Amino acid sequence: MAPASAGLSPIRSTLDNGVVVLARETRKTPAVAINLAVRAGSACDPIAMHQARRTLLARVIDRGTANRSADQIADEIDGHGITLSINVTRHIFSIVCTASRRISTACWTLLGDMVMSPSVPDHELVDATRRVITAIRQDDDSPAVRASEALMAMLYGEQHPYGRRAKGSVEIVESLTRDRLLALHRTRFAPPELSAVVVGDVTTDRVLDAARRVFSGWRADKPAPMVLPPVKRATERRQRVIPMMNKAQTDIAYGFTTIARDNPAYYAYWLMNVALGRCTRSEEGWATASGNARGLAYYVSSSFDANVLEGPLVIRAGVSPANVERAIASIDEELVRLRLDGLDEKELQDMKQHADRIDASRARDRTQASPISCRRWSSSVSDSITIGVFRISCPR
Repeated sequence: MAPASAGLSPIRSTLDNGVVVLARETRKTPAVAINLAVRAGSACDPIAMHQARRTLLARVIDRGTANRSADQIADEIDGHGITLSINVTRHIFSIVCTASRRISTACWTLLGDMVMSPSVPDHELVDATRRVITAIRQDDDSPAVRASEALMAMLYGEQHPYGRRAKGSVEIVESLTRDRLLALHRTRFAPPELSAVVVGDVTTDRVLDAARRVFSGWRADKPAPMVLPPVKRATERRQRVIPMMNKAQTDIAYGFTTIARDNPAYYAYWLMNVALGRCTRSEEGWATASGNARGLAYYVSSSFDANVLEGPLVIRAGVSPANVERAIASIDEELVRLRLDGLDEKELQDMKQHADRIDASRARDRTQASPISCRRWSSSVSDSITIGVFRISCPR
């Protein structure tokens, strides 16, 4: 096994069937995090139904396999003290667990069973469908979610994988069957699409041995390459208003498409977002300057999500309905000022100090190796694999 990069310094190996294994050994805490990441996220298919399939599959993949019932899986998780989570992003379907180093072998077997042979029992699917529909209806009643989803549809288009609702619609979810979920698994889950990331108190040799034992016999056809439509930049300012009655708060989502994660300008954009979030005009940060201090907003935040394609930079604010136009004008003012004047010396130093604190926090994660930090590290490596960029801290 050889180091994958100097940024994260995991050890990387590839099994004969294409499964990628990355391991980072640390002895600070007797815990291990295992992240099985499959390139089968919601952006893989151009059809909205497929996007909803992933959300539903994530709810049932741990509810029965060819070798274990849902009760047996639950008993193993509880009996071994395993913390399990299943997540779907635009590009990754991941199953993550944290456990004591003593039972890491049992984790490998259990997670491998979920990834390779889910059974999707009909009665479990009925329950999962009901829970997903409830979540969709809760989203429909949330001004913050509706604003964010509408912004993404405006930025990317409703048919673009980045612009569609990840959970789909109630009608689509109700139409999904066990056969459709198993067809998704059969066509998108394959050894070359899997990266197994392990961080914690376990030797890299043991990690590789366990991965070989669990996955070496797995055979499946490699899926067709994921082809994403290009992102079309907006040529004019657009605004959409979604009426929602009997809501005390109006939520604003204000954003742009920016750059892909592998763009050399990534760190400049990242630091600009730090400036937006922390360092403009006041010690309390841009959020205070643009909203809260003026009595306009209940909250203001900014986020930057560079991805395989050009990701969004989004500013979100929760305001009184009477203050919507003033809050938008305030955001405009801050962005124009930042574009024309840049940061003054104090703001620049504040931004650098905040970036240093972020790096210091990540450095503590690398040295402390608590169960939570192991999980963070495994997720960071997994996300980096998707884009092919392993460094996650900002170079000096």
